[in-house]
Amino acid sequence: MLYNYKKFLLLPLLIIISFSFTKISYAIDPDQALIDLQKTTLSSGPQGESPVSASEINLTDDEIAKIKSMNATAVIPMHIMSGDWSQAQINGLKYQFEIMGVEVLAVTDAGFKAEKQVSDIETLLAKNPDILVSIPTDPTATAPAYRKAAEQGVILVFMDNVPYGFEAGKDYISAVSADNMGNGVASAHLMAKALNQKGEIGIVFHAADFFVTAQRYEGFKKTINENYPDIKIVAEQGIGGPDFPGDAEKAASAMIVSNPNLDGIWAVWDQPAEGVMEAARANGKDDLIITTIDLGENVAISIAKGGPVYGLGAQRPFDQGVTEAKLAGYGLLGKEAPPYVALPALPVEKDNILDAWNAVYYQDAPESIVKSLD
Repeated sequence: MLYNYKKFLLLPLLIIISFSFTKISYAIDPDQALIDLQKTTLSSGPQGESPVSASEINLTDDEIAKIKSMNATAVIPMHIMSGDWSQAQINGLKYQFEIMGVEVLAVTDAGFKAEKQVSDIETLLAKNPDILVSIPTDPTATAPAYRKAAEQGVILVFMDNVPYGFEAGKDYISAVSADNMGNGVASAHLMAKALNQKGEIGIVFHAADFFVTAQRYEGFKKTINENYPDIKIVAEQGIGGPDFPGDAEKAASAMIVSNPNLDGIWAVWDQPAEGVMEAARANGKDDLIITTIDLGENVAISIAKGGPVYGLGAQRPFDQGVTEAKLAGYGLLGKEAPPYVALPALPVEKDNILDAWNAVYYQDAPESIVKSLD
């Protein structure tokens, strides 16, 4: 009788324990997580600064008139110009600079080589610009060139990355980026959704001292590990460039060959994702799921066709360029600026691909994407 009594008491406890373990084995709803993600900004600045929304960066009509009277000039030494992201940044900068009456003297392409960017900066400084907007290829190797610009009295605004030893409000005005942590998180939820929250995946990350790409990698990996216990990361490979598609193709091919049950691969941005797509084709991996960051045309076509790129977290490079130009205006006016400004993540999949393209580039999607949907 005592045994049966104990058994009776034990039964609810066993049910509770069983229910608890059942709950642990189930992950969150990816769709709801993607909705919630757009209500917040997860990234912090290069020195851990809290993000300020780009919507808070504004110039009045009087301030713009004052800037116009200065006849200011600007130069833009880019890290690399291949890819839709870089061109959209330039378009946003030129658009806003034209409104402000700022002449863009030159845009240069370093081909993702630090030594080339240093040379570009030194050449551009000879033009005596008032403003320099740039993204450092390497925060250490390029720092002396940017220091020379600051000492020359040039107003500095940075995209994404900041040179080592630089202090906001003293050496430069501000840094602007997308919510790269948030976009990494978005691409993780999209991967989980595509895989029905179960499978084996690989990661192709950026093996460089690059602040924003490290945040993407951290956001993706942490989200998978903490929220989707039935998705296992079985392979990781870093790439350094400058041939990012080629390096990613080699890394992804090695992963596919070594892991025959591989279900998906995450790539750190769209150009490496293109390399992963080639690896999947070359190895006959037709069912591979790919997620990434950045809404480039080639990955957008793949999303529209239904794969292998399932979805991505998009930056807003045109808006980022506009914001950087406005912050340069803050510098011309001596107006106090926040040290770090971020734009929200934008999850993109087939259902919203056309709207997302318009939101990112302020123009209708190319016919190549529209036809891929049809």
